[in-house]
Amino acid sequence: MSKLRKILTTTVGDVDSEILSFTVGKDTEYDLLLVEADCVGTAAHVTMLSKMPCRPPLITGAERAKVIAELVKIINEARRGTFRITTSDQDVHMAVERRLTKRLGAIGRKIHTCRSRNDQVAVDLRLYGRTQLTACADEAVTLALVLVDFAFRNRHVPMVGRTHMQPAMPSSVGLWASAYAESLLDDASLLMSIYEQNDRCPLGSAAGYGVPLQIDRQLTASLLGFSGPVHNVLHAGNTRGKMESLVLSGCGQVMLSLSRLAQDLILFSMPEFGYFGLPAEYCTGSSIMPQKNNPDVLELVRARAASVLSCGHCVSEIVRALPSGYNRDLQETKGPFIDGVLSTLSSLRAMGRIMNGVTVDERRLTAAFTPAVHAADRALEMAAAGMPFRDAYRFVKEHLGDLAGIDAAKAVAARKHLGAPGGLDFKAMKSRCSSIGKTIESRRQTADRAISSLLRAGSSR
Repeated sequence: MSKLRKILTTTVGDVDSEILSFTVGKDTEYDLLLVEADCVGTAAHVTMLSKMPCRPPLITGAERAKVIAELVKIINEARRGTFRITTSDQDVHMAVERRLTKRLGAIGRKIHTCRSRNDQVAVDLRLYGRTQLTACADEAVTLALVLVDFAFRNRHVPMVGRTHMQPAMPSSVGLWASAYAESLLDDASLLMSIYEQNDRCPLGSAAGYGVPLQIDRQLTASLLGFSGPVHNVLHAGNTRGKMESLVLSGCGQVMLSLSRLAQDLILFSMPEFGYFGLPAEYCTGSSIMPQKNNPDVLELVRARAASVLSCGHCVSEIVRALPSGYNRDLQETKGPFIDGVLSTLSSLRAMGRIMNGVTVDERRLTAAFTPAVHAADRALEMAAAGMPFRDAYRFVKEHLGDLAGIDAAKAVAARKHLGAPGGLDFKAMKSRCSSIGKTIESRRQTADRAISSLLRAGSSR
């Protein structure tokens, strides 16, 4: 290998080409997903610069309009898939700045005033995270509604409740399905709580120590639809990685719900059980066995749950030993963050399709009841009649053969207390779906209105 390596001139200096490639890593790929966020963040920043009381102005109103008009063009190119980020750009921030400088000359060279790539990427990831949090929460509620409807249609269908995978007590398909609905609603609520943590703007913290000019960080936060800025500028930078880890922890909880649902569907659709039938159009065949109808989607959801949880752990481990202030290690949190949230979103959508096509075999479900499934019920009946429960427990255990002939449907219907198979409040479940859905939509509309208003400045030229 030649002793002389090619030196590339970039916006941050002359860098050895091989070293540049190493430091860029996969940013040119991942950052394509951040183009819109970066343009929106830049629009807010130049708007703030145009309003600063400087003479001469850092950015005039006319220059601001030109910049935003170009940013809108870049956003549209990114949506069409035609915007490019090169290795010499290094990342989306420099790619956008290069484009603005090429089109607008000196105006493009002004836009980085009072800003660092550190606060640029931090706000990009929060904007991206905001979009993904609402999308995942929305899909979780959508799937929860599918499960609630499925549960209601099958609320009277008996299903053996299991512990340790062994037959335990009378249950129902309604209880089984609505349990997963409630789990997903908890997950959606968690995602929206994380949204509140994410809903603060780090822009204006620059490299983590502020700038000597009187910038208006409250304004940029408002322009971007955030509830406010992260107050301490050093903390604003230090939240990088931590915030991604928090978002991934919420995604991990969603994936835990999906993985257990997938596992149940795999087991209970096996011929040996035959409780449920999976939609054939979402199953796959075999290259050698013509008869196969494999639950590949469910298996992949189960595996991707581990991947998403690993993404969260990876980000936490990267951040764990970092000192305060920016460190390049943080670049390595971007990939796991984006991969984790996108995997969660696609898994939710896939599971929604599966659940919409699941069928129920009531005959097989009822036939699975053995007399012993009713043992605990009989002991409780005897206790209610006055026998000490431990005496009733021992008596039933010694007379299991006396339990034959008990009607499974009646045993399920007898469980009428709150949340039991015969006491499920489907109206309340749907109401909770609606309530969380309205919260998600409110957050989405607040963000969309702010961004739309910000970008209209470019179309008014």
